Amino acid sequence: MQELLSNIRQCKICEEHLVLGARPVLSAHPDSKIVIIGQAPGIKVHLSGIPWDDASGKQLRKWLNVSVEDFYDETKFAIIPMGFCYPGKGKTGDLPPRPECAPQWHELLFNKLKNVELVILIGMYAQKYYLGKTAKKTLTETVDNFQEYLPKFLPLPHPSPRNRFWLTKNPWFETEVIPMLQKRVETLL
Repeated sequence: MQELLSNIRQCKICEEHLVLGARPVLSAHPDSKIVIIGQAPGIKVHLSGIPWDDASGKQLRKWLNVSVEDFYDETKFAIIPMGFCYPGKGKTGDLPPRPECAPQWHELLFNKLKNVELVILIGMYAQKYYLGKTAKKTLTETVDNFQEYLPKFLPLPHPSPRNRFWLTKNPWFETEVIPMLQKRVETLL
C-alpha cells in the first residue's frame, strides 16, 4: 500500500491541465473500514495537503459525528477523491475532478483495501462512477433513495457551505440520512 500511495502522490498524469500543478491528496491504509470518495481537493486542501481540511471537511465530520482524530485515522477512514489534485476554478466554483484519476488509481487502491465495509459517495461524480446505471437522474433522487445502495454504498450531497440551499430544500436529509449515517459509522468504528 505504501508503494502505491507513493506512486499516486508522484502522479503527474494530468498536470498540463492543472493551474497550480499536480499535488495529489489522499489517504488510505489496508485496514481502512470506511472509504470516503469525494470530488477533488479545493484550493485550501491543495495548499495544506490535508484531505478535507476546509469548511466542507468540518461539516462532513459533523455529519459523520466523528472527531478530527478519528477522521484522520487511516485505519478507520480512507479518503480517496475522484480527482486527486485541485482542478482549478470555474465560473461557479471549482472545476470538475480530472477524469484521469479514478480509472488510473481507484481499482488499484481498492485491491489493497481488504476491510472496507462502507463506501461514502459524496457528490454526483462519485455517485455516477460507482453506482453507474443504478444512480438516479439527479443527486437529490440518488441520495433520497440511499437505502437501495446499502450496505456497501451510501450517497451523500457535498457538505460544502454552498449547499445550504439544498439542505434547506431537503430537510429529510438531516432527519433520515444523517442519523442512519452516524449510527452506521459508530457501529463500524
